[in-house]
Amino acid sequence: MDTQRIFPGLAVSDIDAARAFYADVLGVPVTEEHGFLTLDLGGGGDLFVYGKDDHVPAQHTVLNFEVADIDAAVDELTGKGVSMLRYDGMSHDESGIVRQPSPDDGPEIAWFADPSGNVLAVMQG
Repeated sequence: MDTQRIFPGLAVSDIDAARAFYADVLGVPVTEEHGFLTLDLGGGGDLFVYGKDDHVPAQHTVLNFEVADIDAAVDELTGKGVSMLRYDGMSHDESGIVRQPSPDDGPEIAWFADPSGNVLAVMQG
């Protein structure tokens, strides 16, 4: 196979809502061609986003956004109307952030969903 490029894809139930969310809420550079979106994930990586009428969101995180300050990122997201997800068995603080007792235990992280229910996360790098 003579591959020119490899890139991941993500299904959404509504392309217009996805464009507005990823571009306006998250600030990800988005281009559109032939009814499909391309998200510029930085570092030369793109995510192909396509509409799917019978879309069922995955039950796992599909995109992680590494940030320098998770508190500021969560405040910005909630200020734009994004709700943080909370999972049973995990200790979330009042903002919805899971804070680890030690960096060896993993990153501080908070989850949220796009308009199609795809689970995304911000984590402190």
